[in-house]
Amino acid sequence: MGKQPLAAADDEVEAPAAAEGKATRCPPAAAGEVLLVPPLNFAMVDHGVFRSGFPDAANFGFLRTLRLRSVLCLCPEPYPEANVNFLRANGIRLFQFGIDGCKEPFVNIPEDTIHEALRVVLDIRNHPIVIHCKRGKHRTGCLVGCLRKLQRWCLASIFDEYQRFAAAKARVSDQMFMERFDISGFKHLQASFSS
Repeated sequence: MGKQPLAAADDEVEAPAAAEGKATRCPPAAAGEVLLVPPLNFAMVDHGVFRSGFPDAANFGFLRTLRLRSVLCLCPEPYPEANVNFLRANGIRLFQFGIDGCKEPFVNIPEDTIHEALRVVLDIRNHPIVIHCKRGKHRTGCLVGCLRKLQRWCLASIFDEYQRFAAAKARVSDQMFMERFDISGFKHLQASFSS
């Protein structure tokens, strides 16, 4: 006799599966508990520095637990009103550095914009901070990769971290950008945030 799939309980809730974009079944929160859902591709980068895909209303409870001071968005589109209201209500500052999410090869990532964004990330007065773009893969991966270069990570480790988030969508042009990124203007700034 073959195994029968188990039917989901009526009180279970749908939650997004981060990697596949498919819904999965999660047990319901106990009475009085809040279900905290991190944004897509959420991870800690360093003490007080996080990365993710674009957060939405389902992620606000989770983000509130981080006690963020700042959000750094790498998307050029206007920030959604619900997100702006969340930031305002929680005293969180928005830094927006619009970088087009271009899929074309040989399209340059604006190095000056990455320099400006890194200065925000390096300023511990902005911590805790979450860095995000649409999916938390390419633009966010490039910024984090440049931060890792400042932290003296070897390129193999930088590329490995980038590829863990970009997966099959990893771009050689992003890796070339990180490899060529000039950190000489940041020599005087601290790039590690451990307390």
